[in-house]
Amino acid sequence: MLGKTRLLKWVWTGAIIIFAAGLIAITFFRELSPVHRSDNYCRLFVILLLLAFFAEYIDSSLGMGYGTILTPLLILAGFPLLQTVAAILFSEFVSGITAGILHHKADNVNFTKDAKSRKVMLLMAACSIGGTLLAVTVALNLSKFYVRLYIGLMLLAIGIFLILKKRTTYIFSWKRITVIGLLAAFNKGISGGGYGPLLTSGQLLSGVKEKNAVAITSMAEGLVCFVAVVIYFFSSIKFDWKLTIPLTLGALISVPGAVWTVKIIPANLIRGQIAYITLFLGVLTAAKTVFH
Repeated sequence: MLGKTRLLKWVWTGAIIIFAAGLIAITFFRELSPVHRSDNYCRLFVILLLLAFFAEYIDSSLGMGYGTILTPLLILAGFPLLQTVAAILFSEFVSGITAGILHHKADNVNFTKDAKSRKVMLLMAACSIGGTLLAVTVALNLSKFYVRLYIGLMLLAIGIFLILKKRTTYIFSWKRITVIGLLAAFNKGISGGGYGPLLTSGQLLSGVKEKNAVAITSMAEGLVCFVAVVIYFFSSIKFDWKLTIPLTLGALISVPGAVWTVKIIPANLIRGQIAYITLFLGVLTAAKTVFH
């Protein structure tokens, strides 16, 4: 068992390194994007499925990464922005709810017996819906440059703080968790990103345990995406099912493995990876804002 755990640690760490390298390539070397609109739909289907599988594995095991890596890839590949966002929201709704349920069954979190975890998840979902509506209004009057710079610097600060205080145990705070939920939703509403990293790392700073934080983020994001999907269905935006279906299937297939990873991996390692990935995403977001 110990050998399998050690092997899983290396596989998980390797996947995170590949994820980080892929984000750098997407951000600064757009011509390296592996997705291209093609007449060969079977080839495109497989590529989209594999990309969603990989991105969701990272997301469901760390609480962040799915939209961060897929959105720029698909837009750079030529998919229309609104159809891309709609497809990612739909796949995140399905995979997020599924991940939350499986995390519950794997005992990474217990939404039935653990009233605090259940209330945190519902609070995060409620804050996210309210914060997103507020952000849409504010976004009309904000410069995209300062919005992205703000998100990058915020993630950078949280990442550094988590690394410096990695051995610190925080007392749970409802006030702190509410502020984190609103900020995460605000970030997503004004930029389309920064939700998972802030919500997951922010929960750690608010006294939520590592595995609970990952599971709560998955379920809360699934619920928020469900609301967004409903809005899209009743709007004039049409879903591109040739894009949505492979993304949803790829994401779903990866969820059981990601949940098992969270169950097996020690909590302190999850905490460390969340800290470093949050720091990395902060640096990348700030650098992309300043140099692009």
